[in-house]
Amino acid sequence: MPCLHLTNFIETENIETQNLIRDNVPEFIEVDISPQRNNGEWPPNSPDLNVMDYSIWSILEAEACSKPHQSIEALKKSLTKAWNNISQDVIDRAVDDFPKRLKKCIEADGGHFENN
Repeated sequence: MPCLHLTNFIETENIETQNLIRDNVPEFIEVDISPQRNNGEWPPNSPDLNVMDYSIWSILEAEACSKPHQSIEALKKSLTKAWNNISQDVIDRAVDDFPKRLKKCIEADGGHFENN
């Protein structure tokens, strides 16, 4: 079963969060945060290179946010239901699209790019 991306729920640019993740889930991501390499900050990120942002979240939002919710719990329940209804094929296609997006990002020298 797929799981929601951790960075949708916590602030990953916070050094304490980075340390918490590194200490408890070392295989999650390896980032050199040494001051001599990048001033202790995580590398920049782009929604165009995040499968959750460029594909999955819009599906969740369309499904779960099509009507107002009376509470956070109702929203969570709606998001969970929408997440469980996303087919593995949709997820696979989104992941398979990543190399094409990465190539376009490199061609744009990290700047804005259209992904058609």
